[in-house]
Amino acid sequence: MPYEFERTQRIAILGGGPGGYEAALTGAQLGAEVTLVERDGVGGAAVLTDVVPSKTLIATADAAAAVGEAADLGVQFFVHNASGRAVRPDITVNLAQVNQRLLLLARQQSEDMKSQLIKAGVRIVTGDGRLDGPTRILVSTGSGKKRTDFDEIDADTLVVAVGARPRELPSAKPDGERILTWKQLYTLEEVPEHLIVVGSGVTGAEFASAYRALGAGVSLVSSREQVLPGEDSDAARVIENVFTRNGMDVLSKSRAAKVERSGDGVVVTLTDGRTVEGSHCLMAVGAVPNTEHIGLEEAGVQLLESGHIRVNRVARTSMPSVYAAGDCSDFLPLASVASMQGRTAVFHAMGDAVTPTELRNVTSNIFTQPEVATVGWSQRQIEEGIAQGEVYKLPLASNPRAKMMGLRDGFVKLFARTGSGTVIGGVVVAPKASDLILPIALAVEHRLTVDQLASAFSVYPSLSGSVTDAARAMHIVS
Repeated sequence: MPYEFERTQRIAILGGGPGGYEAALTGAQLGAEVTLVERDGVGGAAVLTDVVPSKTLIATADAAAAVGEAADLGVQFFVHNASGRAVRPDITVNLAQVNQRLLLLARQQSEDMKSQLIKAGVRIVTGDGRLDGPTRILVSTGSGKKRTDFDEIDADTLVVAVGARPRELPSAKPDGERILTWKQLYTLEEVPEHLIVVGSGVTGAEFASAYRALGAGVSLVSSREQVLPGEDSDAARVIENVFTRNGMDVLSKSRAAKVERSGDGVVVTLTDGRTVEGSHCLMAVGAVPNTEHIGLEEAGVQLLESGHIRVNRVARTSMPSVYAAGDCSDFLPLASVASMQGRTAVFHAMGDAVTPTELRNVTSNIFTQPEVATVGWSQRQIEEGIAQGEVYKLPLASNPRAKMMGLRDGFVKLFARTGSGTVIGGVVVAPKASDLILPIALAVEHRLTVDQLASAFSVYPSLSGSVTDAARAMHIVS
C-alpha cells in the first residue's frame, strides 16, 4: 500500500494588521499553507493610518518641544540679522513635510512586512474578503472600486483580523478638510491655527499633546472630570496639569452636541449651549470594529452588541475553526496585544504549546508629553478590594538624572502584594515611560518580589534608578 502523506494544514487570514501579520508569519514558520487577504496593504490601518504615522508625528512633536525647552538647560539659539545683531529665531514646523515623511515611513514599513511574508512563503491576496462559512473566505479581487473577480480560499483555520475604524457621529460628520478623524489628519499642509479635539481618551490626549507641541492652539473637550478617564488618576492629573501649563484649554465635564463648518473654521456646540470656535476639529470619540457584512454571524461567530468578536484567551471564537485578533475582537485594543493574539491563535490551531494571554500582564502606553505607561493591577482595583496590595509612589523630581535633564513632572508607582511583596503592577509617568515600564512588566510577568526587583543594578544616574529606588522603599521585612 503506497504511503499517504498527511495534508499540510491550511490557514486563511482576513486582514493584514499586526494580528493578521503575526498569524501569517507564525503559520508559515510552523509549516502551514498560509493565505493572507488584505484590502489596503500589509500592516493594515495600524501601520498605514494609525500607530506608525501617529507615533512618527509625536516623535516630531517631541523634537519640537525639546528645542523649545533647551533654553532651560542653558542652550540658546541665535541667528544674525543684516546688521549683525544676534536675534532668537522662531521655531517653525513644516507640517506638509512632516506628513509626507510619516506617510512614506508607513508605506515603507508596510512593504518591509510584505517582503517578510513573501519570503516566509505566505500567499498574499489583495481584495475585499468575507467569510463564506467557517472554513472559507470569499475574496472580490480586481482593480477599481467595483471588484468583479472572485477568489475562493478554503482552509482548516480562519483568523479574522479586520481591525477598527474611527467612530463617526451624525452631528459631527467628518469632511476631511476642517472636521477630521485621526486618519484624515495627515492631509494637512499647515499646523492648525486652533485645533479643537473632541474626546480626551488616549487618542484625543495624544493628538492634543502633539499638536500643542507643534505650535497649534488646542482646546480639548472632555466629557469627564479629568482627561484620560479610566487611567491612573495621579497620572491623569499630571498630564492635565502639563496640558494647562503649556497653554492648552481643557474643557472638563463638557460634551459636544454638534460640530459644524463656519466659513474657514469650525464651531463646536456643547450640550450646555456654549460654543468653541477653531480652525479645525479632530473627532476622537472611539472606534468601531470592521465586522459588518463580512459573513461572521452567518458562519456561526458570536458578536457582542458593539460589533466586537467574542474570543477566549487563546483568541478562539464561538466557532472552533475561527479565531479573531486585534481591535475587531473584545480584547484590549493594542497593537502588541493583536500581535500576541495572532501568534497564540495559530499556535493553538496547530497544536503547538501555547500560553493563554493574561491581560493583567499587558503593558500599555500613552504617548503624551510626558508618556504614561501601565502594567498589572491598578490602584483603583486595590482601593476597591479587588486586589490586595500596597502602593508606593516616588516623584521623578527626586531622581538625579531627572534633575540633570530639567524634568519636573512624573513619577514611578509600584503595587506589591500585601505580605509577600510580589510586584502586581505599576505606573510610570516620564519621558520614554514606554521603555521604563519594562522592568516592572518583567517583575509582574515572573512574579518577582520588590526585594528581587531592588536587587538589580540600575545605572547611576538614570531614570530607571527610580524603579529600583521605589522597590527598595517597599522592602519586606521577613
